[in-house]
Amino acid sequence: MHKYLRAIGFSEYTKKQDIEELLEQTVQCPGETQLVQLDDGGTREQIYAEVGNGIGISVCGEMNDRDILEREYYFPYLRSTCITTQAPCQVQRHAEKESYAGICEEYRLGVSLIFYLQNGMEYVKRRQDKFHSSQISSVMLSALSIYGRILLPVQKTEKQKEKIKVASENRSSLLEAARKGDSEAMDSLALEDIDLYAAISGRVRNEDVYSIVDSCFMPFGVECDQYSILGEILEVEIVTNRWTNEEIYVLMVECNDIMFQVGINKQDLLGEPVVGRRFKGPVWLQGQVNFLD
Repeated sequence: MHKYLRAIGFSEYTKKQDIEELLEQTVQCPGETQLVQLDDGGTREQIYAEVGNGIGISVCGEMNDRDILEREYYFPYLRSTCITTQAPCQVQRHAEKESYAGICEEYRLGVSLIFYLQNGMEYVKRRQDKFHSSQISSVMLSALSIYGRILLPVQKTEKQKEKIKVASENRSSLLEAARKGDSEAMDSLALEDIDLYAAISGRVRNEDVYSIVDSCFMPFGVECDQYSILGEILEVEIVTNRWTNEEIYVLMVECNDIMFQVGINKQDLLGEPVVGRRFKGPVWLQGQVNFLD
C-alpha cells in the first residue's frame, strides 16, 4: 500500500486485495493518458484517474503484446494550481523504477529542493520529440500529508512584515552570490547566522519556539522528497473524494516565501484550518514541470 493513499481519501484501503481492486478501477476509468514509445519498441503508459477536484491516482506501466497495461507502480497525487518557482530545475530518473525526481536550486530556501515528478512520461516524451522543447520553464509544487496540526499565527505589524520581506530578499541575493563564489557574500551570511543564533538563544529562554520560528522547511526522514514544514495558510478548500466520500483539506501554504498546496485527510488534521493560521507537519513533496514551447 502506498503510504499517502489516505491523504486523498482512501483511508479504508489497507488490504492488498482492496488496493488491487482500486487500481483495476483506476485503469478502467482513466481521465488522462500519456503514451511514450520506447527505443526498444515497447510502449509505456501513464494513467491519471481523478477522484476529486485536483486529487487522484496515477498508474504507470508498460503495454504487453496484447495491448494490456502491466502495472509497475502507482502513486496518489494532488495537482497544484499555481506556479511555485521558476528556479533552474533538473530531472533525474529513480534507480529502481521508471519514475522521476525534480531538483530545483531554490535560493529562497538555501537548499536543493527535491520533489517527486507527477508528469514523468510527458518529460520522457518531450525528450524524444525533436519538435518540442524539454527545457523546463517553471515548477508547480504540491504536497500530501498524513499528519498535521494547526498553530496560531505570530502577531506582526505591517512594518515588521515589510522588514521581514526586505531581509528575505537580501538573503536570497546573498545566497545566489555565495553560490557563484562571492567571498564577501559568504562572510555576510556567516555573520548573519551568528547574529541570528545569538538572538534566538536569548529569546528561547522566555518564549515558545513557535513564537520565534515563523516558518520552516527542512528535510524529514531518510527519503529525499519528504520534508517537515511550518507555514502560513493563505487559502482553505475542502475537496470530497467521489469514490469514498471522504473530505480532504487542500491548503495553500506559504513557507519560507515558497507557495504550494498541501492535501491532508480531514480526519488526520488536528485543529481548524483558517486563513492566517499556520500548518505544521511532515509532507511528501510532488511537482509538475512546465516546458518552454
